[in-house]
Order: sequence, then C-alpha cells, then structure tokens
Amino acid sequence: MKDTNEMKMEFDSRSCNEGFARVAVAAFLSQLNPTLEEVADVKTALSEAVTNAIIHGYEGKIEKVYIECQIKDREMTVAVIDHGCGIPNVEKAMEPLYTTKKDSERSGMGFAFMEAFMDEIHVESEVGKGTRVTMKKRINHVPHQFEE
Repeated sequence: MKDTNEMKMEFDSRSCNEGFARVAVAAFLSQLNPTLEEVADVKTALSEAVTNAIIHGYEGKIEKVYIECQIKDREMTVAVIDHGCGIPNVEKAMEPLYTTKKDSERSGMGFAFMEAFMDEIHVESEVGKGTRVTMKKRINHVPHQFEE
C-alpha cells in the first residue's frame, strides 16, 4: 500500500531484548518527526507490552516475541505478540495493581501505563495460544516546511 509503511520483527523472549525493541520501534516512528515526549510515550508503552510477553506470556521460557508496526497518515499502530500461556481474564489483568506475580517485583501497572501513554490499546488473548496487544499513537507534531 502506498499510503502506509510497515515493519515486522521477531526476537527471543530475553529481557535484554526489550531495549532493542524500544530502539527499533522508536527509529521506525522517527519518520513522523515526533516530539521527544511522543517518542518516550511509545517507548514506555512498548516496554511494558514486551516485558509482559517475556515475563507473563512465556514465564521464563525462551520463545519468540513478535512486533508489527504500521504507520498510516500520522498514526502508528504497534502490536506485540506472543504465543505463550495467554491471559485467562483480560479485563481483570488490565485493572491497575493486578498482578499474577505477587512474590516478585511486578507492580501490576503495565496495562495502566500502556493506556496512559497510548491513544488506544486493544488486548486479544486465548489461554494456551498467546496474546496480542495492539496500541495506537497519533503523532501530532507537524513538521515545518523546511523539515521535509
């Protein structure tokens, strides 16, 4: 499609790859000339989604995490996909402070951060099959005529 730009990537579900994912998606987003705040918002939300896939989706097993990005007009859609254990109750999981890992350093704020920093978030999950978190961010910064 001429009016869109897309990018897909996959990486091992290792915590060290979360930073790589943030940088790759931020670089893809840069074509929209976002503000630093917009970049930080996307990176924070993406970090939470990737961390959820690694920690909760695969529960320590090394599998693949997938990211799909699309830019259309001035909006970026980013999806983080895992083929892990799935979420039994998405509505409950999205409640602030809800965590299934009470004995660890998890605060249960991942989905709340995603909702706060992105314009839209949609979660699809099936137990035993995995989870897809799709987020959208509208980039409002319009380049000056000399920035193109």
